[in-house]
Amino acid sequence: MISSNALTSSRKFDMQQKIIKKLLIVTALSSSVLTGCQVVSVKQQAVDVTITNERSNILTRNKLSEASLNVLSMTGSQAETCQDNPTQCINDITKITQVQDEQLYSTASELYLAKAKALDKSSACTISKLSKLESDKKRESNKENYDKCLDQEMDMLDKSIRYSYAYLFTTKRKPEDRIFDNRQVQIRDFYNQALAKMVSTYSARHKDSQVKPVISIGDSRYKIDFSHYPDLQNQKLESLMSSYNLNFSGLRSINRRDGFGSEFVAVLPKSNDEIDDKYIIDPLHHHYKTGVNPNIHQPQYLSVTIAAEPEQTETVDQILHGQNFKLKVYDPYREDTLKLANKDYPLAANFSAPYGLWLAENNLGKSAYLSLIDRDNRLTMPHLYMLEPYNPNKKVIVLVHGLASSPEAWIRLTNDIMGDPVLREHYQVWQTFYSTNMPILESRFQIYAIINQTFDMIGTDATASKDAVLIGHSMGGIIARLLVSDQDLTNDAFKMMNSRKVQKFTDNNVFKERLNIKPIPNFSRAIFLSAPHRGTDFADLWFTRLARKIIKMPGAFLGAIADSVEDKDINIGHFIGEVGHGLIQNGPSDLSKNSKFTELTENTMPYKGMLYHSIIGNNTKSDDPDVMTDGVVPYKSAHLEGAKSEKIIHGGHSIQETPQAVLELRRILRLHLVELGLYNPSKPVK
Repeated sequence: MISSNALTSSRKFDMQQKIIKKLLIVTALSSSVLTGCQVVSVKQQAVDVTITNERSNILTRNKLSEASLNVLSMTGSQAETCQDNPTQCINDITKITQVQDEQLYSTASELYLAKAKALDKSSACTISKLSKLESDKKRESNKENYDKCLDQEMDMLDKSIRYSYAYLFTTKRKPEDRIFDNRQVQIRDFYNQALAKMVSTYSARHKDSQVKPVISIGDSRYKIDFSHYPDLQNQKLESLMSSYNLNFSGLRSINRRDGFGSEFVAVLPKSNDEIDDKYIIDPLHHHYKTGVNPNIHQPQYLSVTIAAEPEQTETVDQILHGQNFKLKVYDPYREDTLKLANKDYPLAANFSAPYGLWLAENNLGKSAYLSLIDRDNRLTMPHLYMLEPYNPNKKVIVLVHGLASSPEAWIRLTNDIMGDPVLREHYQVWQTFYSTNMPILESRFQIYAIINQTFDMIGTDATASKDAVLIGHSMGGIIARLLVSDQDLTNDAFKMMNSRKVQKFTDNNVFKERLNIKPIPNFSRAIFLSAPHRGTDFADLWFTRLARKIIKMPGAFLGAIADSVEDKDINIGHFIGEVGHGLIQNGPSDLSKNSKFTELTENTMPYKGMLYHSIIGNNTKSDDPDVMTDGVVPYKSAHLEGAKSEKIIHGGHSIQETPQAVLELRRILRLHLVELGLYNPSKPVK
């Protein structure tokens, strides 16, 4: 029998055990609850994620930047609500005294830009392609909604520009005080993008034939100021095209200069000068309607940089809400800084975009092939294109392409010149374009004429008129050599003609001008790439001989030659003959090492004192001069004695497109500047 005391002790023990169990359960639950409510935890994060979160903004993703979200959190507002109604949200932020001016202006700039982007993507800001099938009433309603949407979008962009400017130039801290701030880079981008989009949207809203001097957006006025780009001061602009969204296939790189300002391409109207379709047999003495050869083309696409600045900076409130702005247009080729808020800053630029547009719009490669095979194609007279507004203080580079080619052959070199600060500062590029089915002597004469006319047009006093550089590839290399040579080939040429009536041509100036080779005095250096100076066997292979028979000289040229002969009893065939036999034949036939053209000109050398260089391709593994070739032109044909330098590069005939050849060309062009005393390699580049 168990005693009462023992029972009591047992019950106490059980109760204690129950209490301990309950305490353990409570402790466990408390620990679990506390762990579940932990606010901060830590884990490793990839560096790219960290940088992306820190630097991303409304331009790089469809989300506001972390900096703006932090400011919005002070008001308790949702990002989506603020993006939909930025003005109300900004008013709420303004009431919080703890928000600094930089935070307010930068967040407002991003919010207005976000709203503008949302409007731009909306259906209201896009005219349906099917609108033509709708009723007139429906179409008119769509157009009205479209215009209202664009007006609202421009209003948002206007406000974004104003707040961006306020952040950059009116806060206590100046731009130089925030040089390493990610936020300042973001706001600069907001400013540039808002400005680019505002101008392009205005053009879409007001489809005029030319750019107006004042852009009006609601109560805001943006007056275009060309004082920093005098060449555009009195020009009619067809459009101002933002270069940010332009993507060019075929350009290896887009050459830009970092800095401040929004990058544009100014598009000028096409020239209305009438080009005479007939072949001009005597271009040096021809009377042109305007006094200038219409085949000399000023650039139609120009690189410009634009910055928006208040006309009169008085108070921040006026900048944000009332002050008119001016759009200051800069020529980035002539200026590398701009002045804003009374201080100088680096000027941004895009040098490749105008060049890319020119190439894309003209499709020169197609024209080159058509002119080669179509004797009636309109490209019979050569053309010369300036790629930037003429600058009297910059040396000239003239490029001459080869057979079945066009200025597109020089894309890599031209783009690299634009991207090299030293070359861009000291050189301007002129491109020739000619029909390569012409006899080479004829092409040389016509190119000689148009280059001389262009230099005559700029005058003899300018720095640009002296010490120019001539560069030619393949057939263009032969032409380039003859453009800097001084030799009368008349007697030797007539000895090659078997016609009994050849003496009747001895006094004909049409022929004598083409045979009396005179140098263009404006050049002091020439570079020849893969040039078959002594012809090539490649031109005599069965398939190239077949092609030579298919390729005909332009009918306009043959007719002009025939018309120039006073004795009508003389048949032009005496001088043209069969392909491969006559002195005057198509360009591809002239390239044969057995042609009379090669026999006549192979010993014609650049005049004494002319500096010249050779760049030669070699696609063999041999260094034997008798073996080396680029697959089209053998080394011994491309080699010229007396060259200041000769560079042999492993590669095929299109050697001018290789990085090694472009680097060698850039080296020679810099050497030219050094020897002229225009460039000191030891001094820092701007």
